[in-house]
Amino acid sequence: MTDLPEDDSAELAERARRLFAGRVDFLKSAPALHFLPEPDVVEIAFAGRSNVGKSSLLNALTGRKSIARASVTPGRTQELNFFEVGEPTAIRLVDMPGYGYAKAPPKVVEQWKRLVRDYLRGRHVLRRTLLLIDARHGVKPVDAEMMKMLDEAAVGYRIVLTKADKIKASELADVTAATEAEARKHVAAYPLVHVTSSEKGMGIADLRTAVLADAEI
Repeated sequence: MTDLPEDDSAELAERARRLFAGRVDFLKSAPALHFLPEPDVVEIAFAGRSNVGKSSLLNALTGRKSIARASVTPGRTQELNFFEVGEPTAIRLVDMPGYGYAKAPPKVVEQWKRLVRDYLRGRHVLRRTLLLIDARHGVKPVDAEMMKMLDEAAVGYRIVLTKADKIKASELADVTAATEAEARKHVAAYPLVHVTSSEKGMGIADLRTAVLADAEI
């Protein structure tokens, strides 16, 4: 997943394991751009439809149970939430507002879009975005819209299939192939798709390694 020689990849994986096993703290929430922290640390952002499992994935990556609270109410996250990783801080993880929640008021949806779009286009320390897609559903129109936004912002992104344990292996293979085919149509998308399950730990170690590799580009 990291395109590195085997020895280098193993060393990177171990450094990623140690990094995420160390200090991970919530820093702040930013409802608007002027609340953003100083752009002095590399950032990796997480995007996805409401209820796709962003909070669960953040918890799995950091080995915590509640560093990012998973809500049973889709669309709850309406701000950019920043988490610091490492001592001293090596990376910031940014949980972006979920999109595609039909019951959200149009004004709120537009506010979310504006915040995310402005952040993506203007944040020079943003190294990569992880676009989470529910493996049970594949790429939905709202996901394709987000991919277009990332393409236009010239922000490189990795697609991460979540909840991969919830479907049969044959269905997962089909969804993965279809998602990779869709990724090849987008200029900013990484061609390989990460397949994960926060509940089972599937693909989490590889994704940690990829995050650290992206942060060190």
